[in-house]
This record gives sequence, structure tokens and C-alpha cells, in this order.
Amino acid sequence: MPGVLMRPRLACASRRSTFRGVELGTQTYSFRDRPLEDAIAAMAHIGFGVCEVSGRHLEPGNLRGTELRQWRLTVPLEHFAKAGEKLRKADIEPQIFTYNLTLTPPSDSEIERGFEMAKALGAKAISSSTKLSIVPAIDAAAKRHKMRVGLHNHSLIKQDEITTPDDFAAALRSRSEYMAITLDIGHFTAAGFNPALWLQQHHRNVLSLHIKDRKKDQGPNVPFGAGDTPIGQVLRYVRDRAHAIPALIEYEYNANDTVAEVQKCFEFCKNVLLS
Repeated sequence: MPGVLMRPRLACASRRSTFRGVELGTQTYSFRDRPLEDAIAAMAHIGFGVCEVSGRHLEPGNLRGTELRQWRLTVPLEHFAKAGEKLRKADIEPQIFTYNLTLTPPSDSEIERGFEMAKALGAKAISSSTKLSIVPAIDAAAKRHKMRVGLHNHSLIKQDEITTPDDFAAALRSRSEYMAITLDIGHFTAAGFNPALWLQQHHRNVLSLHIKDRKKDQGPNVPFGAGDTPIGQVLRYVRDRAHAIPALIEYEYNANDTVAEVQKCFEFCKNVLLS
């Protein structure tokens, strides 16, 4: 697996949620129960200074397949620029833009459009749930735009999915320095692997971390500290050895009060980093 020789920070983010050198942010999917404006208010209330902006907050939720593709190709880029302005006005840096590419095959125009959207938003990188077979086309576009892409793993072990360490190696083999992994430590645990060990061995290939807690053996998402995911070990490694990697909380378990639960996740991670 190729190493990344240079790892500049993704953005000059607000320092209010940086602890012992680690940027502690969130995936806005954590606030999927509310529109972007309300999600921004919640993030500011908790104290986040950086985030990954989920497509859930920027793309129409009722479109699928070819309809979503057509929307992506025709929506004015001003839509993304305005979202970025709203975030920065609240002192939240939109470091990463979620742009999932799961339709096989996506058109070259659709792939290109994701980079244009990310730039309009003001993001410095893209995170994408996609297929192994689509990675070469993403890499070609990433090189043209000189923008890093983190390939997001899930827990389903299946042909053409990006799930296992071998899948990661296959995805990055012979690819440019712009290709990396968005390491979802909860999904990696649920799939039967150790995210702390993999991170220690391959942190130069990691764009960002999605922090969640899941049980092993495809187990459920649970409150932080109640599952099998080594959150503490992962965060301490980033703090001590690799703190150019942002740690982004992704709240996925079910509770009545989203803001209160994400606040608990934030405090859990903050306490680990400061201990």
C-alpha cells in the first residue's frame, strides 16, 4: 500500500474543538433529524469547530438513482457556496464534503461535479462511500483537481465493497497520493477488524476518522464506551502520533435527544484526548 509523503492539514479550522493537537469534529449526519441551519446551531452549541458536511444536508432526500444524478449535474454551485458561508459564519470549518458514488458506473461528469461542489462549499477534501470498481475513475478526477478523497468503509463484507484491510490495500494500490481512507472505526470493528491496529500501521493513508461505537460481529451502534470499538486507543494514538488526522464524531445509535447525545459523545472524546 503506498504511503502518503506529505500530509498538510485540511483547513485552518477553528481551534475551539482542538484538544492536545487533535481536531475533534463531527459528521453532520449526526444531526440528520434536522435541516442544515438547525444542525449548525446544534454544532455551535456543543462547541464543534470543524465538520464533514453530509450529503443528507445538501442533497434532496427524495431523489435516487438517475434523478439524483441529474440534480447533481444541474444544481447551481451557489447552493454549496451558501452552505459553506453559513457554517463559517458560525465559526465551523467545513473541512470535508460527503459525496457518495455508489451507482455503477457513475458518469465522469458526475464524479467531476463532486469536486466542483466541494470547492464551492470551501471543503479541502471529499469523503465517499463507493465501490472498488469506481476507485480508478475517482483517482483520475482527484489528480486533476488536486484534492484528496477518503474512501469510506462500511461493515458489509461483499464483492466490490470497501470493508476489509485487503479491500483498503486493493483500493489504494497503484493509486495517487490523493487517494486515502476515511476510516469508520465502528464499522471496521463490526466487520471483525481492529481499527487501532490498522491505524497504527497505516495512518499515513488515513484522511479522517469517523468515531462511533459498535459491537463486534455486525453488532449495533451503541453509546460511546458501551461497545467493542477501541475509541480511546484510537484517539490516543492520533493525539500522540498522528494528530493531522481529524476525528469526526458520527452519532448513529438511537436516543430521544440528538443534541444531548452528541454532547455526550463530544465530552467522551474530549476527556480521552485530555487524559
